[in-house]
Amino acid sequence: MAKILIVDDEANMRRILSLILQEDKHETVEAEGVKTALAQLLSTSFDLVITDKKMNDGDGFELLAACREADSSLPVVMLTAFGTIELAVEAMQSGAFDFISKPFVAEVVKAVARRATERAKLVRENVLLREEAKRFAFADEILGESKAIRDLKEKIARVAPTNATVLITGETGTGKELVARAIHKGSRRKNENFLAVNCAAVSEQLLESELFGHEKGSFTGADKAKQGLFEAASGGTLFLDEAGEMSLNLQAKLLRVLTEGQILRVGATTPRSVDVRIIVATHRNLRERVKEGLFREDLFYRLAVVPLDVPPLRERREDIPGLVEYLLRETSRDLKIPQRKISAEAVEKLSRYDFPGNVRELRNLVERANILALGDEIRADDFYLHISDNQKESNFPEDLPANIELPKFLENAERVLLTKALQKANGVQAEAARKLGISRSDLAYKIKKYNI
Repeated sequence: MAKILIVDDEANMRRILSLILQEDKHETVEAEGVKTALAQLLSTSFDLVITDKKMNDGDGFELLAACREADSSLPVVMLTAFGTIELAVEAMQSGAFDFISKPFVAEVVKAVARRATERAKLVRENVLLREEAKRFAFADEILGESKAIRDLKEKIARVAPTNATVLITGETGTGKELVARAIHKGSRRKNENFLAVNCAAVSEQLLESELFGHEKGSFTGADKAKQGLFEAASGGTLFLDEAGEMSLNLQAKLLRVLTEGQILRVGATTPRSVDVRIIVATHRNLRERVKEGLFREDLFYRLAVVPLDVPPLRERREDIPGLVEYLLRETSRDLKIPQRKISAEAVEKLSRYDFPGNVRELRNLVERANILALGDEIRADDFYLHISDNQKESNFPEDLPANIELPKFLENAERVLLTKALQKANGVQAEAARKLGISRSDLAYKIKKYNI
């Protein structure tokens, strides 16, 4: 149960108290006076101290004060042969948990010990929770209480104060940029710039200029010199999203930044020093890319100093109900509409879905239902998802929903096809457009339309 220190200069009194408390399965340690007790407190952690008021080498109030200073959550119970009201009041005002008069009743001692140790446990748990909340405050946008998310936050808390390069991996829509921002917010660079660029969304020539900057006249259209993101983020953090898509030429230049802390603007001959923390994210398996000759092995090991994997939503389904409630509040606020309730059946249906688009897809589904659902409550029928036995997605519902709206249903089916095509093409829009038999510009329009 609890570990209790008994302090009294009478050996028989200590022994009687120990026997009584041991009946309640407590572990007891005896001290014959204040000095011995203080030495015990320095070397051992206790859940309760029971001390006499008057002893040969000191006063119980002296020990009480020392306990309060060392650990304010440690309860102290005072014993005295002079059970006066005044002494009881003095003990309580000095911070004692309770007061027991000699001779004492065994059941009273047990009851006081139970109350004191239970209170100490609650106080310490609250302190730990407050410390944990403070420790993870910079990661407050990473929602969830599952073990996977708690482990991720713990790793973020350890790596954030360092200057280490971090490689964030995870499927599309898991929140890799949120992790990068949390690392920045928890670092010593938090008051400096956090800049982000999606390496897959920019052509190679434009990305090189965007990252490293360029000199005037270095290429057609370069009518003036431009500072790159590495320079702009100097002192802060640069987040390179989808860095697995970078060309081998740019990978070599990124490696130079990591090894030498220098960049070379396009068209320049003199390098510039930068002090920037680099955080990289990708949905790719970079080890496989290395084997395929598409990613430099030396750069991979430089980037993967601290690898963090963001779990997909299907691996933390217990977080889905809380995420749904949060997203309902957020989307209602953003859309400036009254917040709807959601039925237990709807939440259960979402909790069984695999979410290939992860949290991003969940947000889209919640936002759509929040807009289009009839009535004050969002029902399971408002989410057009088919959950089969192996939890795979179908484009069509198993049963025809009541009051189905064909345009809305077709939009949802189109969004699902677009998402799947992009996933099959690893985010390459030209390839996804080819699979769908539409132009790239048409695909880009639909991606923007459905906020994919």
